[in-house]
Amino acid sequence: MQEDKINHQQDHSYSMPSSLKQEDGRIWQDRNLQIIFAITLMAVMGVASITPAFPKIIKELRIPPHNIGLLITAFTVPGVFLTPVLGVLADRFGRKRILAPSLFLFALAGGACAFSQNFHALLILRFLQGIGAAALGSLNATLIGDLYVGSELGAAMGWNASVLSLGTASYPALGGVLAAAGWQYPFLLPLLAIPVGLLVLFVLQNPEPKNSQPLSGYLRGIWKVLHNRQVAGLFIATLAIFIILYGSYLTYLPLLLNHSFKASSVVIGLIMSGMSCTMALTAAQMGRLTKIYAKKTMIQAAFVLYALSLLLIPFVSQLWLLLLPIALFGAAMGINVPCLQTMLAGLAPLEYRGAFMSVNGMVLRLGQTLGPLLMGAVFAGYGINGVFYAGAACSLLMVLAIAALL
Repeated sequence: MQEDKINHQQDHSYSMPSSLKQEDGRIWQDRNLQIIFAITLMAVMGVASITPAFPKIIKELRIPPHNIGLLITAFTVPGVFLTPVLGVLADRFGRKRILAPSLFLFALAGGACAFSQNFHALLILRFLQGIGAAALGSLNATLIGDLYVGSELGAAMGWNASVLSLGTASYPALGGVLAAAGWQYPFLLPLLAIPVGLLVLFVLQNPEPKNSQPLSGYLRGIWKVLHNRQVAGLFIATLAIFIILYGSYLTYLPLLLNHSFKASSVVIGLIMSGMSCTMALTAAQMGRLTKIYAKKTMIQAAFVLYALSLLLIPFVSQLWLLLLPIALFGAAMGINVPCLQTMLAGLAPLEYRGAFMSVNGMVLRLGQTLGPLLMGAVFAGYGINGVFYAGAACSLLMVLAIAALL
């Protein structure tokens, strides 16, 4: 690992633009980071912006309600298999050569969805759009790792997580407004990825890896970087976070709100977006926090916050009191996501970082897939409160796992 750290330091002595020398508090003003923010906003657009249109799609295209989830599955499945492959290609051929075509495919296939005449054509286009999206959520973090070191890296990851959470909070509202005019209109939003792709091609200044070694040597290098206990701990933490997020929180909190508090869909949306807002505020402070606390300590503290939040939810008797556990959950997300990405990006040298971060993206997608399935089994056996207790137990186990692995 010492050799890896030396390689990582050497990465940043190579073609670093002078514009990157920002103070942590003002690093968000760097033009390169702003372009990465735009990539991040495209990466989280594909699902959050279209879900408000689902009722109209069911009616207009005359499909069974239980099939509407295929619009999400068709979009996410390519990422499970392609994300590591695209990460390898980004290491071998350069970030821009993968990112720009991905953004253009995401835009064109997504925009074409608005003109679909039947559900089957819509699913095919969503699958193609998912291929375009597969690289976006990992290569944005890869670029940050390429461009920044030290406290700047932590600050940049924090700002990026803040932008991500603002996107996930605002896209459902924006998609709902567009869907009110017609189910097709939310599908036009991905066309914004075209100017983002042009910015990547012609404006972004980033160091590109120079991989002249044979593929076999490159793959051995990736394995050397991946094959250690600390990396395994970070991947396990990522998997646990997204099992908890997509299992206990995103899947079953809306059901609790509707069943126990008779909350409308608008109220549920507003409450759920509260977590993203708290995440954004917390993540924006990561540059300061990483100067004071060790990242391992912050990750453990975040899992304690998850546990506390999930343990409180079953005992809440009034709707407004849910703001406290939701704020705690958002704060935990705002700490954990940038911390984990910062540590992962710092462990991989530039020539392997694309594949390295893409493996983390695959782990993330796996957590998104397993979360609803695992918590669904808990729900069947122990009811809705059991789902939150199971999430809390998982969080507390991760506190111990982080102590042992990191």
